[in-house]
Amino acid sequence: MKATRRAMLALPALAAAPVSAQHAWPDRPVRVIVSFPGGSTPDIAARAVGNHFGRVFGQPFVIDNRAGGGGTIGADATAKATDGHTLGVTIGGPGSIAKILNPQLGYDPVTDLVPVSLLARMPFVLAVNPGVPVHNVAELIAYARANPGKLNYGSVGAGSTGHLLVAEMASRHGLEMTHVPYRSVPQSVTEIVAGRIELMAAAAGSVLAQVREGQARAIGVSGAARMPQLPDVPTLVEQGEPAGGVYAWIGLFAPPGTPAERVARIAGEAGRALANPETGRTLEAAGFEPLGTPPEALATLIREEVAHWGPVVQRLGIRPES
Repeated sequence: MKATRRAMLALPALAAAPVSAQHAWPDRPVRVIVSFPGGSTPDIAARAVGNHFGRVFGQPFVIDNRAGGGGTIGADATAKATDGHTLGVTIGGPGSIAKILNPQLGYDPVTDLVPVSLLARMPFVLAVNPGVPVHNVAELIAYARANPGKLNYGSVGAGSTGHLLVAEMASRHGLEMTHVPYRSVPQSVTEIVAGRIELMAAAAGSVLAQVREGQARAIGVSGAARMPQLPDVPTLVEQGEPAGGVYAWIGLFAPPGTPAERVARIAGEAGRALANPETGRTLEAAGFEPLGTPPEALATLIREEVAHWGPVVQRLGIRPES
């Protein structure tokens, strides 16, 4: 979670020319399993790099949306693919700590998915309904202590990064707050605007419009630096919270056994795709920072998330249905 942008963008020195005879793969269309519905941000990212891959590799890269299970259905299908022509796009959670949250899960992201490239990331915004009389994290902590059990915080599901971020903060400060999980980001954002929940840690792109319109108040961001879109909102680290480098992210994966040289070539092309200004603007419009890293940057991120969130999940007893 603390890898620098310079290190993350150190792309492999690979030719950008179309695949030649020495690169026989792919020799037929490639399926790209996206763990979320069409139109979702992971889907947008997959289509952006898939279009580039099709031009470079000379075969169609066909998007296969496998939504459900909080992203685990699509990730599981990627992990179990054996045709040699399948890739997967998913996010943090199903791509990192899903097995910790659900030991009965049919795949383990750490061992059954091969990291290819971290495509994009965005920080979380800690947002409150404007009716909550707090403007920073210190005021939130004080208010929650003075009103035990009266604050409800939302997320897109138990074990999601937004849930874990707030749950860990509440545990660290001994706060009594109630978690309310929702099925989707739009639903949870609607609930905070309506005042049916008081706060949430939302992926930045999902709540920026509401913050700008005064329908929600941003009191902190989880990234390592302030967001250009919210320059007056301090990071959680600036406010004494150890949450720097916590991001919502989109990753490109391959099934086990995918040759290392193929992984490296795909990662290089993902970096070139996301360096394209038009592709970058598409993701930036959704609130993401386009990256397109080498495989090791994504592998490092996953190791860091497992090391950080694993103990939190165990200590707080969090399960997908909790």
